[in-house]
Order: sequence, then C-alpha cells, then structure tokens
Amino acid sequence: MATSASSLIPSTFFFRSSPYRKQPPPPSPPPFALPSSVSITGKSLSLHNSRNKSRIICFLHHRQSKAPGRNRDAVFTKIPLVNSLLVLCTSAAISFSLFLADVDSASAFVVTTPRKLQTDELATVRLFQENTPSVVYITNLAARQDAFTLDLLEVPQGSGSGFVWDRDGHIVTNYHVIRGASDLKVTLADQSTFDAKVVGFDQDKDVAVLKVDAPKDKLRPIPVGVSADLLVGQKVYAIGNPFGLDHTLTTGVISGLRREISSAATGRPIQDVIQTDAAINPGNSGGPLLDSSGSLIGINTAIFSPSGASSGVGFSIPVDTVSGIVDQLVKYGKVTRPILGIKFAPDQSVEQLGVSGVLVLDAPPNGPAGKAGLQSTKRDGYGRLILGDIITSVNGKKITNGSDLYRILDQCKVGDEVMVEVLRGDHKEKIPVVLEPKPDES
Repeated sequence: MATSASSLIPSTFFFRSSPYRKQPPPPSPPPFALPSSVSITGKSLSLHNSRNKSRIICFLHHRQSKAPGRNRDAVFTKIPLVNSLLVLCTSAAISFSLFLADVDSASAFVVTTPRKLQTDELATVRLFQENTPSVVYITNLAARQDAFTLDLLEVPQGSGSGFVWDRDGHIVTNYHVIRGASDLKVTLADQSTFDAKVVGFDQDKDVAVLKVDAPKDKLRPIPVGVSADLLVGQKVYAIGNPFGLDHTLTTGVISGLRREISSAATGRPIQDVIQTDAAINPGNSGGPLLDSSGSLIGINTAIFSPSGASSGVGFSIPVDTVSGIVDQLVKYGKVTRPILGIKFAPDQSVEQLGVSGVLVLDAPPNGPAGKAGLQSTKRDGYGRLILGDIITSVNGKKITNGSDLYRILDQCKVGDEVMVEVLRGDHKEKIPVVLEPKPDES
C-alpha cells in the first residue's frame, strides 16, 4: 500500500546525499528578495495586503508519493524549467501586487528615520513657536504727492517690529520705527493686517505705544520678565523682521550690561542698556529680546556697525525701563519727566574752557532754572561773551557733562527740589531748584 507524506519546505531547497546517485549542485541564490506580500502554495499563488503592513510569504508545498520499489529516502530534484517558471510567476505576482497596493502598503517599503533634536534645540524651537504669535510687523507709511497727477499717495518709508503688550490691542515698539509716519499698519502672526493709531511715545527713551482694533483671540501678550538680575553670558533670543523677512529668530548671549547709548531723536542718554551679540539688523528695531524661559527682557533698538548691518554689537532697552514708560503712556498718553528748563553748551565747548561741568546757555525766566535764579550766557554791550553758570553738581553728585545731568534727573520726579551747585565767575553757589515737567507735557 502506497503511503504519501507532505512537507513544507522554505524557498531554499535542501538535498540529502544518496550513495546511489550523484549529488546535484546546490541551487544558486535567487537574484532578488521577495517582498512580504506574496504567498505561493503548491501551484497556487496568493496576495496578502493590509492597510498598515504588507506580508509576502513564499513557500513550496511538495507532495511526495512513495511508489513500489522506490527508495523512501529519495528526494526531489530541482528541475531548471520549473525553477525558471517559478521565478517568472513570482516576478509577475510582485509587479501585480505593486499595481494593486495602496499608498499605505507602498509606504511599507520606505524606511523613514525620525528626526532627532537635542534638548537645547527642542527648547529653542518651543520658545520660537510659543512667542512668535506675540511679535508683529509694523509698516510706516508716508504721504507723498504725485508729481504729475498731484494725487496724494501713501508709500512705505520704513518697517520694523513690535510685540503685543496686552489683550486691549496695545503694541510696543521703538519711537524711531514710527517717526514721521502719516499712517501705520500692523500685521499679526496670522498675516491679518490692521490700522494702528499712536497712543503715545517717549522720544528720550525711544519707546512708542500703538493700538490696534483686533479681536482678542488674535492677540497674545508677550510674557514680561525682569532685567535687573541679568548676567553676562546668559543666552538671549531676538525675534523680529529684519529687512522685511517676518518672524526671524536669532540667538546669542548677553555681551555686556549697563551700557549707555543716545536716543536717536533727542540725543538724551539711555542708561542700563543691554548689549548682545544676537544678530540685530534693520527691521529688528522694536522687536523683543527674550531670555531662555521666553520672557521679555528688552526691546531691540540699535546696533553699532559701520556698514549698517549686524556686526555682533546690538543694544536693547531693558524691560524694567520699558515697563514704567509703557504704563504711563497707556494711562496718560505721555511720559512726565522732570527737567531743569535749561539749554546747555556741547561738552566739547566746555572742555575747551578748561572747566568741568555743564555750561548754561539759556535759562528762560518762566522755567524752573530761571525762576531759581540761574544765569544764562550772554554778550555785553561791546559784544564780548559773558559765560553763564556752570553746573558742577546736583544733590551732591558730580556733573562733568550733559549725560551726567540727564542721568541724575532720570532718578527724580516732577515736583522734587534739587540742590544745584554752580560755578559763577570765580566762586561757587548752591541754588535750590524745583523740577517741573516739559511745557508740552503739562
């Protein structure tokens, strides 16, 4: 009675040596690797396809019958024609499966390496994504008259950056960004544009506040930090619109603290300025300078560069100074800053006289200094110059130039009485002066 046995043999055949027959050579490896979506069983070939994964299982199902008089241990020999036919059928099956496979199945053949970022990179990316919605793009428009039609046109004369201060629509920027504008446009992070009106500005500190009538859900105020505890060497991040390229991030460190620069509008010194090597270019003015936690620590305002582009020396007004100014501008529309009510000579002129201090050129009678009795520089009947009072100290603090005088006045308030020491002729006098606000801020 004949018996039959069936076995599952992988695509690589195994041969058992026989003493009665010459061992055939081992088969050559297949010239290709079967993808995992084709299954061959016996003489049938089937395709298995799923949405998330393709599997191709290829195996041979051989049926062995033992005939009378034959060796039970005899094995099947691989017939070249059958092998060629099998390869041809498999190739056709693979091609057919690729045509039928959907995009998800085809993606199983593509190996994608996930992008890996370092911890500091992830922190920088997160900081930019969280604070970008708070940064705005400001366009300064000026009215120009067409030479031929005499029509009035609004043309862009400059651009800068700013940031959202609160959900009431207040935008903070530099004064020199909006100076001379007939109209202002503010573009938010979602590219929506709104007309802006000027709430107030402080020329001496180069700070301005605008207001836009935008929905509250479009306004994301920037988190305000503290600048009093900054350290040289800590990381900082500047977000702005250099050369009109919106929302650009540059990084650097704090290179120096307590620098002093002059206001571009009035020449009055701005104290305690932050120096950074983060790239600041034209268009970055008015944008925020952030610390590693994403909090505002300054407003990017100026660079030191012979070419006008970033040279690694940028300056930002500290947020502690900005906060006080913005609060006054939002509440009153102006900044009340005390003055002595004098005009003084350039520092170089005083140095040529061989003295140290501030030379009073003019002290109007209706001003604080004029009321107190400070004397102006004038000429006598023969045209000879008679020097006025030279201020040498205020409240006991030595005055050597105009910057020293401004620095002391910034620490005072309207209505304070200060003791001014002057050099009058060959002797010194002390004169009490009551500080008053600027005439246009009364």
